[in-house]
Amino acid sequence: MRVPTPEVALKRSVYKYEFRPAVSLKDIEETLFLALTAAEGVHGEARVRLEGALGLCKDHRTVSIDASTAVGEDLARIFTQLVTAQFGEDSFTVERVAAGPGAPPEAADPAGVGR
Repeated sequence: MRVPTPEVALKRSVYKYEFRPAVSLKDIEETLFLALTAAEGVHGEARVRLEGALGLCKDHRTVSIDASTAVGEDLARIFTQLVTAQFGEDSFTVERVAAGPGAPPEAADPAGVGR
């Protein structure tokens, strides 16, 4: 078994989604809720509550999902598929950013996701 180096252990992967103005905030919130519900179907409600970290910033029209756990990875995949199917590929951008250990997903975004 390979032990991660301190640099690897200190960083988490966070996906940051930014939505175009044509997508309503209500639709983004509802789609995020649907993605959470789907993740609960796969992992169970308790595990999603414990391991599923995310942030929504209405001011910047962004969603951040911590993908450092299996729950987070699945949640990001589900959310990506839902927003692509519902709003179209050109309605949002997504990028992978790094966050420090114990920091909330919005810590990877200096604009303050999750406020």
